[in-house]
Amino acid sequence: MGTSSSFGGQRGETPLIPSWLDTNDSIPGASNDGLDSGADPQLASGDVSLPPSQAQSQADIPMPAIADSSRFTAARNNFSRFVGSGGDDRRSLGRAVSHYVGSSLGGPRTAAARLGSARGAGSRLLSFLSDTVNRGADAALRALNLDSLAGRPIQEIFLGLSDYICPDGGSLDEGIAREAFVETIADLAGAGITELDGLTVDQMQTVFELYATNVIEARLYNDIGAKVIILPHNEREIERIQAQLNDFIRRGVSDVLTVNQVTATSLTPDRVLQFVDNIYEQSYEILLSLGEVEAEGT
Repeated sequence: MGTSSSFGGQRGETPLIPSWLDTNDSIPGASNDGLDSGADPQLASGDVSLPPSQAQSQADIPMPAIADSSRFTAARNNFSRFVGSGGDDRRSLGRAVSHYVGSSLGGPRTAAARLGSARGAGSRLLSFLSDTVNRGADAALRALNLDSLAGRPIQEIFLGLSDYICPDGGSLDEGIAREAFVETIADLAGAGITELDGLTVDQMQTVFELYATNVIEARLYNDIGAKVIILPHNEREIERIQAQLNDFIRRGVSDVLTVNQVTATSLTPDRVLQFVDNIYEQSYEILLSLGEVEAEGT
């Protein structure tokens, strides 16, 4: 995650779960083998509303209580020390992550809920990848009315999917989801994923692993507050710091996905969002534990 895409940082008094956060993001219609190639236009556009029984009016959502104004302080101070050390102070990194998840965000469940738009984006991404594994890239693109992308290089295909995966609504939350998706596109080649045709289940899992890692990393950068962190002037040192944080987060996400083996056939529309939510929450749980271990220097 490049530091050029900093988001300015959270003020401590911001509610743990902002009232504007879309916690019931649209659930994509993941295609199964029997799905007609002419998908419902609502599914193709990603504009799928929850049933009325599950939807809640924005006016009915109470304003969350103002959070502790100092809740980011410990995480921010430790992360600043880690950055100031050029990436050598791993204990400070561990303290930063453990304070961030456990105290700043109020625990793994609240941390996952705060991801908002990234939950829906992850669901749409997994649904598309699942359809690609089940029926092939051409059929999956056709279901989204994106036939023109068939046969294009994988980076071009994913860029063409951006508006479906991460609709650009202009909010900070949506910006983080979209930024993470762009980073994921840049990561594909390094992960050895160069073709969409013939995508395997393992590759599907890798793509989602990359995306979830980038989402959590972008959220952390935003929350801790990039503006208050003074980065070293050495470009290689900056890259080293970024790589260490990304690797630390990805280790947690990878462990969770290893336990929760994803299969293309299991990702039905009614299960995909729940699966994504579970992955995010369990990833934060692992990161909290990894941070505590790193802080102890063991």
